[in-house]
Amino acid sequence: MALTPVLRRLRGRRVVLASASPRRRDILGYTGLRFEVVPSRFPETLDPAAFATPHDYARENARRKALEVALRLRAKDQRAPDVVIGADTVVAVDQEILEKPEDKEDAMRMLRMLSGRQHSVITAVAIVLSPTPEPGSDTVAPPPDPEVASLFHEETRVTFSELTEELMRDYVDSGEPMDKAGGYALQALGAALVERAEGDFLGAAGFPLNRFCRELQGLLGATSDPV
Repeated sequence: MALTPVLRRLRGRRVVLASASPRRRDILGYTGLRFEVVPSRFPETLDPAAFATPHDYARENARRKALEVALRLRAKDQRAPDVVIGADTVVAVDQEILEKPEDKEDAMRMLRMLSGRQHSVITAVAIVLSPTPEPGSDTVAPPPDPEVASLFHEETRVTFSELTEELMRDYVDSGEPMDKAGGYALQALGAALVERAEGDFLGAAGFPLNRFCRELQGLLGATSDPV
């Protein structure tokens, strides 16, 4: 999906990705969008059991990450960025949420749960916009609060092959960073564990780019120009 009209609208605007994930940074960079990275400090201590579905849990994490950065930067700079993008990815099997493993043994536990089974990789995205002050408004008044303009998620259904203990141990000991939900990355060596995947591949990798582009176009009221 071409983002040319949107990029034009965002020229000179401050766009922030509220994530330290190099995967999200790289995927968002595919668009040609100019942005800066300011990782969120939201502690991610929400109780998954307090949410009706894994989707709701991921969406709330994404929302809070984006708002934390928007409000922090507004306090620091006296003006929130024009656009802040927050995201959260979880793996769910039988409605149980698997987040980042605590250590190698926790990663082994998760891989055993996923072996030979289908699970969901859910990535939620929040787009926060900073309201534009009305012309002639009081410049002494506090700046308006940033607002969540779009909150959505994409789900990818992933099926693992039957994994042997030796294969799982080799994977865990391979040096792959243990910083991913479910203990594996679909776009890295973890792809060797996957028999098939249905849905948004980039969403499973951490950022649903196609949906994001469509949402951003809708928010900014841009129409597709000929390329």
